[in-house]
Amino acid sequence: MTVVTFVSHEGEEHVVPLEEGQSLMRIAVNNAVPGIDADCGGEAACGTCHVIVDPQWSDVVGLSGASEEEMLSMNPERLPTSRLSCQMTASADWDGLTVQVPEFQM
Repeated sequence: MTVVTFVSHEGEEHVVPLEEGQSLMRIAVNNAVPGIDADCGGEAACGTCHVIVDPQWSDVVGLSGASEEEMLSMNPERLPTSRLSCQMTASADWDGLTVQVPEFQM
């Protein structure tokens, strides 16, 4: 089974099935991952699906787009590998992906 691990700010791991073609946000919501609120429903308009990609995975998951960058620029907790999980479309080569869920979402 292909999986992704969401790690809470407290270090709790949530290992969930990775559904190819789904957004990482939708995968988190479908599996009740705490901390991914997804208030805008995946429109990159709120920042409540912010995750921090493990640096070893940043090249695999790719770069953020312009609208995603605009939203992330407003987040004071942004890190170099921050992404909006609603803008990340899962693929089979993401098996084992690990992302951190920050304590606070925008």
